[in-house]
Amino acid sequence: MSALAASISGVGYWSDGLPDWTAARAFAAGGTLPTDAPARPAPQLLAPNERRRAPPSVLVALEVALAACRDAGRDPASLPSVFASTHGDLGITDYMCATLAGTPTDVSPTKFHNSVHNAAAGYWTIGSGCMRTATAISAHRATFAQGLLEALSQLATDTDAVLLVGYDTASSGLLGTITHSEGLLGAALVLTRTGTGPRLVATLEDGEAAGGAGVLATRGRANAMAPMLPLLDALATGAAHLDLHAGPGRRLRLDLAHG
Repeated sequence: MSALAASISGVGYWSDGLPDWTAARAFAAGGTLPTDAPARPAPQLLAPNERRRAPPSVLVALEVALAACRDAGRDPASLPSVFASTHGDLGITDYMCATLAGTPTDVSPTKFHNSVHNAAAGYWTIGSGCMRTATAISAHRATFAQGLLEALSQLATDTDAVLLVGYDTASSGLLGTITHSEGLLGAALVLTRTGTGPRLVATLEDGEAAGGAGVLATRGRANAMAPMLPLLDALATGAAHLDLHAGPGRRLRLDLAHG
Protein backbone atom coordinates (compact mmCIF):
# COMPACT_ATOMS: atom_id res chain seq x y z
CA MET A 1 0.00 0.00 0.00
CA SER A 2 1.02 3.62 -0.41
CA ALA A 3 2.27 5.34 2.71
CA LEU A 4 -0.27 7.24 4.81
CA ALA A 5 0.81 10.23 6.89
CA ALA A 6 -0.46 12.40 9.72
CA SER A 7 0.66 14.77 12.43
CA ILE A 8 -0.04 13.72 16.01
CA SER A 9 -1.57 16.86 17.45
CA GLY A 10 -2.82 15.48 20.77
CA VAL A 11 -2.25 12.48 23.02
CA GLY A 12 -4.29 11.02 25.89
CA TYR A 13 -3.23 8.11 28.11
CA TRP A 14 -4.51 6.15 31.09
CA SER A 15 -3.38 2.91 32.72
CA ASP A 16 -3.40 1.60 36.27
CA GLY A 17 -1.00 3.87 38.17
CA LEU A 18 -0.36 6.21 35.20
CA PRO A 19 -3.45 8.43 34.90
CA ASP A 20 -2.33 10.76 32.10
CA TRP A 21 0.20 11.30 29.34
CA THR A 22 2.44 13.48 31.51
CA ALA A 23 2.77 10.66 34.06
CA ALA A 24 3.36 8.10 31.29
CA ARG A 25 6.16 10.16 29.74
CA ALA A 26 7.79 10.65 33.14
CA PHE A 27 7.62 6.92 33.77
CA ALA A 28 9.10 6.17 30.33
CA ALA A 29 11.94 8.60 30.99
CA GLY A 30 12.81 7.69 34.57
CA GLY A 31 10.62 4.90 35.86
CA THR A 32 8.82 7.17 38.33
CA LEU A 33 5.21 6.41 39.25
CA PRO A 34 2.93 9.08 40.73
CA THR A 35 2.01 8.50 44.36
CA ASP A 36 -1.58 9.74 44.17
CA ALA A 37 -2.90 8.09 41.01
CA PRO A 38 -6.69 7.59 41.02
CA ALA A 39 -8.02 4.05 41.09
CA ARG A 40 -10.24 4.56 38.04
CA PRO A 41 -10.83 7.15 35.34
CA ALA A 42 -13.47 9.82 35.92
CA PRO A 43 -14.16 11.46 32.54
CA GLN A 44 -15.67 14.90 33.03
CA LEU A 45 -17.63 14.47 29.81
CA LEU A 46 -20.13 12.37 31.80
CA ALA A 47 -22.40 13.62 34.54
CA PRO A 48 -21.66 12.13 38.01
CA ASN A 49 -24.58 9.69 37.85
CA GLU A 50 -23.52 8.47 34.41
CA ARG A 51 -19.90 8.05 35.58
CA ARG A 52 -21.10 5.81 38.41
CA ARG A 53 -23.08 3.61 36.01
CA ALA A 54 -20.60 3.48 33.14
CA PRO A 55 -18.37 0.39 32.82
CA PRO A 56 -14.55 0.61 32.95
CA SER A 57 -14.23 0.37 29.17
CA VAL A 58 -16.35 3.48 28.68
CA LEU A 59 -14.63 5.39 31.47
CA VAL A 60 -11.11 4.83 30.15
CA ALA A 61 -12.06 5.44 26.51
CA LEU A 62 -13.74 8.77 27.29
CA GLU A 63 -10.98 9.82 29.68
CA VAL A 64 -8.22 9.48 27.09
CA ALA A 65 -10.35 10.78 24.22
CA LEU A 66 -11.14 14.00 26.04
CA ALA A 67 -7.49 14.38 27.14
CA ALA A 68 -6.27 14.02 23.55
CA CYS A 69 -8.77 16.61 22.30
CA ARG A 70 -7.70 19.05 25.00
CA ASP A 71 -4.04 18.44 24.21
CA ALA A 72 -4.73 19.19 20.55
CA GLY A 73 -6.92 22.20 21.29
CA ARG A 74 -9.78 20.60 19.34
CA ASP A 75 -13.50 20.66 20.04
CA PRO A 76 -14.57 17.01 20.63
CA ALA A 77 -17.82 17.67 18.78
CA SER A 78 -15.91 18.52 15.60
CA LEU A 79 -13.97 15.27 15.15
CA PRO A 80 -14.89 11.99 13.46
CA SER A 81 -13.65 9.15 15.63
CA VAL A 82 -12.35 5.58 15.49
CA PHE A 83 -12.74 3.49 18.66
CA ALA A 84 -10.52 0.39 18.63
CA SER A 85 -11.01 -2.29 21.29
CA THR A 86 -10.01 -5.93 21.11
CA HIS A 87 -12.84 -7.19 23.32
CA GLY A 88 -15.02 -4.30 24.43
CA ASP A 89 -15.79 -4.79 28.14
CA LEU A 90 -14.75 -8.31 29.15
CA GLY A 91 -16.25 -8.05 32.63
CA ILE A 92 -19.68 -7.30 31.22
CA THR A 93 -19.33 -10.00 28.56
CA ASP A 94 -18.52 -12.58 31.24
CA TYR A 95 -21.50 -11.40 33.32
CA MET A 96 -23.82 -11.65 30.31
CA CYS A 97 -22.66 -15.17 29.44
CA ALA A 98 -22.92 -16.41 33.04
CA THR A 99 -26.36 -14.86 33.60
CA LEU A 100 -27.79 -16.11 30.31
CA ALA A 101 -26.52 -19.61 31.09
CA GLY A 102 -27.96 -19.65 34.62
CA THR A 103 -30.83 -17.21 35.15
CA PRO A 104 -31.48 -15.43 31.83
CA THR A 105 -34.43 -13.42 33.14
CA ASP A 106 -32.05 -11.68 35.59
CA VAL A 107 -30.03 -9.90 32.90
CA SER A 108 -29.51 -6.27 33.90
CA PRO A 109 -30.88 -3.86 31.26
CA THR A 110 -28.05 -1.41 32.04
CA LYS A 111 -25.35 -4.05 31.60
CA PHE A 112 -27.02 -5.31 28.46
CA HIS A 113 -26.99 -1.73 27.16
CA ASN A 114 -23.26 -1.47 27.91
CA SER A 115 -22.35 -4.89 26.46
CA VAL A 116 -22.27 -3.82 22.81
CA HIS A 117 -18.83 -3.27 21.31
CA ASN A 118 -19.53 0.33 20.27
CA ALA A 119 -20.81 1.41 23.72
CA ALA A 120 -17.85 3.74 24.29
CA ALA A 121 -18.31 5.37 20.89
CA GLY A 122 -21.99 5.91 21.69
CA TYR A 123 -21.28 7.48 25.08
CA TRP A 124 -18.66 9.71 23.43
CA THR A 125 -20.90 11.04 20.69
CA ILE A 126 -23.76 11.68 23.11
CA GLY A 127 -21.58 13.25 25.80
CA SER A 128 -19.67 15.49 23.40
CA GLY A 129 -22.64 16.28 21.17
CA CYS A 130 -20.64 15.00 18.21
CA MET A 131 -22.58 14.33 14.99
CA ARG A 132 -19.53 13.21 13.00
CA THR A 133 -18.82 9.62 11.94
CA ALA A 134 -17.93 7.21 14.77
CA THR A 135 -16.37 3.84 13.88
CA ALA A 136 -15.82 0.86 16.21
CA ILE A 137 -13.14 -1.69 15.23
CA SER A 138 -12.03 -5.07 16.59
CA ALA A 139 -9.33 -7.20 14.92
CA HIS A 140 -7.86 -9.32 17.76
CA ARG A 141 -4.16 -8.46 18.29
CA ALA A 142 -4.20 -6.27 15.18
CA THR A 143 -6.99 -4.06 16.53
CA PHE A 144 -4.94 -0.92 17.16
CA ALA A 145 -3.00 -1.14 13.91
CA GLN A 146 -6.21 -1.60 11.94
CA GLY A 147 -7.81 1.27 13.85
CA LEU A 148 -4.84 3.46 12.99
CA LEU A 149 -5.12 2.48 9.32
CA GLU A 150 -8.82 3.37 9.36
CA ALA A 151 -8.12 6.74 10.97
CA LEU A 152 -5.32 7.52 8.50
CA SER A 153 -7.53 6.50 5.58
CA GLN A 154 -10.27 8.84 6.75
CA LEU A 155 -7.69 11.60 7.12
CA ALA A 156 -6.44 11.03 3.58
CA THR A 157 -9.87 11.04 1.97
CA ASP A 158 -12.54 12.70 4.06
CA THR A 159 -11.42 15.00 6.88
CA ASP A 160 -8.55 17.17 8.13
CA ALA A 161 -8.55 15.71 11.66
CA VAL A 162 -9.68 12.46 13.31
CA LEU A 163 -9.70 11.03 16.83
CA LEU A 164 -8.32 7.51 17.38
CA VAL A 165 -8.99 5.73 20.70
CA GLY A 166 -7.58 2.34 21.76
CA TYR A 167 -8.68 0.65 24.98
CA ASP A 168 -9.25 -2.70 26.71
CA THR A 169 -10.21 -3.99 30.14
CA ALA A 170 -9.33 -6.92 32.40
CA SER A 171 -10.93 -10.30 31.83
CA SER A 172 -12.73 -12.11 34.63
CA GLY A 173 -14.65 -15.26 35.50
CA LEU A 174 -14.74 -18.24 33.18
CA LEU A 175 -14.14 -15.97 30.20
CA GLY A 176 -10.79 -15.04 31.72
CA THR A 177 -9.61 -18.63 31.38
CA ILE A 178 -10.02 -18.34 27.60
CA THR A 179 -9.20 -14.69 26.90
CA HIS A 180 -6.55 -13.23 29.17
CA SER A 181 -6.26 -9.51 29.79
CA GLU A 182 -5.12 -7.62 32.88
CA GLY A 183 -5.70 -4.09 34.10
CA LEU A 184 -7.27 -1.12 32.40
CA LEU A 185 -5.50 0.58 29.50
CA GLY A 186 -6.41 3.33 27.08
CA ALA A 187 -4.74 5.83 24.78
CA ALA A 188 -6.00 8.34 22.24
CA LEU A 189 -4.46 10.35 19.41
CA VAL A 190 -5.78 13.34 17.54
CA LEU A 191 -4.39 12.94 14.02
CA THR A 192 -4.32 15.89 11.63
CA ARG A 193 -3.23 16.37 8.03
CA THR A 194 -0.87 19.16 9.08
CA GLY A 195 0.34 20.30 12.47
CA THR A 196 3.28 20.97 14.75
CA GLY A 197 3.29 17.61 16.57
CA PRO A 198 5.30 14.50 15.65
CA ARG A 199 4.87 13.46 12.02
CA LEU A 200 3.87 9.85 11.43
CA VAL A 201 4.24 7.91 8.17
CA ALA A 202 2.64 4.44 8.07
CA THR A 203 3.29 1.64 5.58
CA LEU A 204 1.65 -1.80 5.63
CA GLU A 205 4.21 -4.54 4.92
CA ASP A 206 4.62 -8.29 4.91
CA GLY A 207 6.40 -9.69 7.95
CA GLU A 208 6.05 -9.98 11.71
CA ALA A 209 6.25 -7.00 14.04
CA ALA A 210 8.92 -7.06 16.71
CA GLY A 211 7.53 -7.16 20.23
CA GLY A 212 7.63 -3.89 22.13
CA ALA A 213 10.53 -3.62 24.56
CA GLY A 214 9.90 -0.11 25.91
CA VAL A 215 8.92 0.53 29.51
CA LEU A 216 5.25 1.25 28.76
CA ALA A 217 4.97 -1.87 26.59
CA THR A 218 6.69 -3.98 29.23
CA ARG A 219 4.50 -2.64 32.02
CA GLY A 220 1.24 -3.06 30.09
CA ARG A 221 1.99 -6.26 28.18
CA ALA A 222 -0.74 -8.28 29.93
CA ASN A 223 -3.53 -6.05 28.62
CA ALA A 224 -5.22 -6.94 25.34
CA MET A 225 -4.43 -3.47 23.94
CA ALA A 226 -0.69 -3.89 24.59
CA PRO A 227 0.09 -4.02 20.83
CA MET A 228 -0.43 -0.22 20.69
CA LEU A 229 2.17 0.51 23.38
CA PRO A 230 5.29 0.52 21.15
CA LEU A 231 3.88 3.67 19.53
CA LEU A 232 3.33 5.31 22.92
CA ASP A 233 6.88 4.36 23.96
CA ALA A 234 8.21 5.89 20.75
CA LEU A 235 6.28 9.11 21.32
CA ALA A 236 7.51 9.29 24.91
CA THR A 237 11.18 8.64 24.13
CA GLY A 238 11.63 10.14 20.67
CA ALA A 239 12.23 6.86 18.82
CA ALA A 240 12.08 7.16 15.04
CA HIS A 241 10.95 3.71 13.86
CA LEU A 242 8.67 0.92 15.07
CA ASP A 243 6.39 -1.85 13.84
CA LEU A 244 2.87 -2.70 14.98
CA HIS A 245 1.23 -6.11 14.56
CA ALA A 246 -1.33 -5.69 11.76
CA GLY A 247 -2.52 -9.28 11.27
CA PRO A 248 -1.06 -12.72 10.48
CA GLY A 249 2.16 -12.12 8.56
CA ARG A 250 1.53 -8.37 8.37
CA ARG A 251 3.05 -5.42 10.13
CA LEU A 252 2.45 -1.68 10.08
CA ARG A 253 5.76 0.16 9.82
CA LEU A 254 5.68 3.58 11.46
CA ASP A 255 8.32 6.26 10.89
CA LEU A 256 8.20 9.20 13.26
CA ALA A 257 9.73 12.66 12.86
CA HIS A 258 9.56 14.38 16.21
CA GLY A 259 10.61 17.85 15.03
